[in-house]
Amino acid sequence: MIDKKLLEKWDKEYFWHPFTQMKVYAEEDNVIVERGEGNYIYDIYGNKYLDGVASLWCNVHGHNHPKLNKAIIDQLNKIAHFTTLGASNIPAILLAKKLVEITPSKLEKVFYSEDGSEAMEIAIKIAYHYWHNIGEKEKTKFVTLNEAYHGDTLGSVSVGGINIFHEKYKPLLFDVYKLPSPYLKAIQIAGREKALEEETTKKLIEEVEEFIFQNHQRIAGFVVEGGVQGAAGILPFPKGYLKEIRRICTEYNILLIVDEVAVGFGRTGYMFASEKEGIEPDILALGKGITGGYLPLAATLTTKEIFDAFWGEFGEAKHFYHGHTYTGNPLACNVALANIELFDEEKRLKNVKERIKQLESRLPEFLQLKYVGDVRNYGLMAGVELVKDKKTKEPFPYGERTGFKVAKNMLKRGIWVRPLGDVMVIMPPLSITAEELDYFIDSLKDSINEI
Repeated sequence: MIDKKLLEKWDKEYFWHPFTQMKVYAEEDNVIVERGEGNYIYDIYGNKYLDGVASLWCNVHGHNHPKLNKAIIDQLNKIAHFTTLGASNIPAILLAKKLVEITPSKLEKVFYSEDGSEAMEIAIKIAYHYWHNIGEKEKTKFVTLNEAYHGDTLGSVSVGGINIFHEKYKPLLFDVYKLPSPYLKAIQIAGREKALEEETTKKLIEEVEEFIFQNHQRIAGFVVEGGVQGAAGILPFPKGYLKEIRRICTEYNILLIVDEVAVGFGRTGYMFASEKEGIEPDILALGKGITGGYLPLAATLTTKEIFDAFWGEFGEAKHFYHGHTYTGNPLACNVALANIELFDEEKRLKNVKERIKQLESRLPEFLQLKYVGDVRNYGLMAGVELVKDKKTKEPFPYGERTGFKVAKNMLKRGIWVRPLGDVMVIMPPLSITAEELDYFIDSLKDSINEI
């Protein structure tokens, strides 16, 4: 048995954590997770916390689920990994077939990777390479949105738009066309109360369509998150926005690349946000919930038309020059298959729809709090924005870490959350119960008031 104090010491001494100022981390007490059960995690001291971030937005059916555990063990007893460069494996084949069956009908081909950033990197490379292969080599530019987040590798950072995450790497990035964040632009046009209405979308789209008309000959792809800008603080798109972007891309011969890494696999109350929004992407990126939050896996799906542009004789060198050591890993693919089966077996989407209604009925309560400037949600994901001045929406100074102070307070109430700056995120596992969600909301209100 390893001494707990030694673990805490070694954690700070050797482990460089993601998106973390390590000086601050080294000065604080931190949770070291030992195990999980259902919607809860347990630290090395036996303290129990509700998993308020779904293990960074990826846990679907809770922790330590017997069916998901069994899927990994069964496959482990056969083989853990073998390359798919020129070979294949049973779970990867079955999962590719299943993904094609459950995603929008135009999507017929599956390319695997290990996380959402890689799935988006692949999507960008496929789109660029597609136009090159069919002889339209002038189509090299991508359109993306301000406040977008598509991952942390350089291609996905290039199509991102959150300054605090991406600005420092600007010299390393390729140039893209950037359009306004739909939610923030909608507030400017119509105010917060009418920002998400269809009439507001019409005004937004006029500007988008004019830009596309002027530049479409050079545009390879329009890159967009699936209905909400998650990492920007849960900024939902106005009603019908994605449908209009789909129309424009079709009209001007541009590939629509939809990033559903955060919202895919039930988060919206539908299996995929594309279904909720009534659109069919040309390229779809999936990750996070694909394995129920168990193992690293992602997938980039494309149409047969795109795939066929890479089809040819070996000497033509048209094939897609991309791959990873663990592409199509059988352990990850087998647990992903079990994860999808559980949606039917445990009626997961029914529970999500009920929890979304519950969440939406209670979110207005936050607007009564003195230091809450805005509340937003898209499906079972919500952002409660903390502000210094409710009337002017003046933010708290960045260095004060107000959101993190609220998160620390939530620990005392038995809930682990991770804010986006000063936006408190409500993003539980999809298996959360009505009682647990009520406790989560009550605790967050109390913590905001207390801080």
